[in-house]
Amino acid sequence: MHDATPLPRLAADRYVQPLREGGSLPAVVETEGGGLWVVKFRGAGQGVKTLVAELLVGMLAQAAGLPVPELAIVDVDPAFARGERDLEIQELLRKSHGPNVGLRYLDGAFNFEPAAAGEFVDPALAARVVWFDAFVTNPDRTHRNPNLLVWQRRPWLIDHGAALYAHHDWASVNDARARAGFPLVRQHVLLAIAGDIAEADAQMTAMLTPDVVHAMLARIPDELLAGPLASGDFAAADEARARYASYLATRLESPRTFASDAAGAREQAMREPPRRLSARR
Repeated sequence: MHDATPLPRLAADRYVQPLREGGSLPAVVETEGGGLWVVKFRGAGQGVKTLVAELLVGMLAQAAGLPVPELAIVDVDPAFARGERDLEIQELLRKSHGPNVGLRYLDGAFNFEPAAAGEFVDPALAARVVWFDAFVTNPDRTHRNPNLLVWQRRPWLIDHGAALYAHHDWASVNDARARAGFPLVRQHVLLAIAGDIAEADAQMTAMLTPDVVHAMLARIPDELLAGPLASGDFAAADEARARYASYLATRLESPRTFASDAAGAREQAMREPPRRLSARR
């Protein structure tokens, strides 16, 4: 069984600077003894499910050998907001007492752009990323919003809070919806340079076993899944874990429509002229 060691849990010590891209107001935060982290706050408008997606998708990607910055739980103390002068940020921090999600800050990283940094992504890796984003229904890996960084001459996948969007309405998620394809994969930034999707499908399904999924779910703190800080969908954290596990297991069952969508989109992309859009800066 895959390692289910709890995530590092760190205390926020100093608010360094906001990262204004996107609507969730993440920030670079210094932690006690843990260095710098990019923190996604529970008090942002997207809510706690964004943090669950950030953690679960990030950990599944790591388990499948994809490059994702180190993840941690960053606790915000009620006193943390007192020295912040920006009223919007102060309010965000007040709403984020307790556990939040941190990604290791990659100092000196720059935004991925295919024309300038495509050499750092080989076709096999690109195919696995395309497959994975279709699996977790991640809409945020496009030319305008790649959510890829280049650091130390390697690509790094970031910002998975918009993935798993079915969990925003569990009541409507039946077997057919869990098995549904992912047409948005046609907009994927790595589609045109991706290798064989069928080969990626075989590799990724071999790594993302039920044991791995359960192990990653076990690492998510209970308070993000059930209780007063959570969304209210589940009475107990293990009930939430079982629902996520069932959904992901269904998506991984053969035939995988999302993988077929990705393969078809790749073939179409190979026939199209190269895009001339710049990545978001």
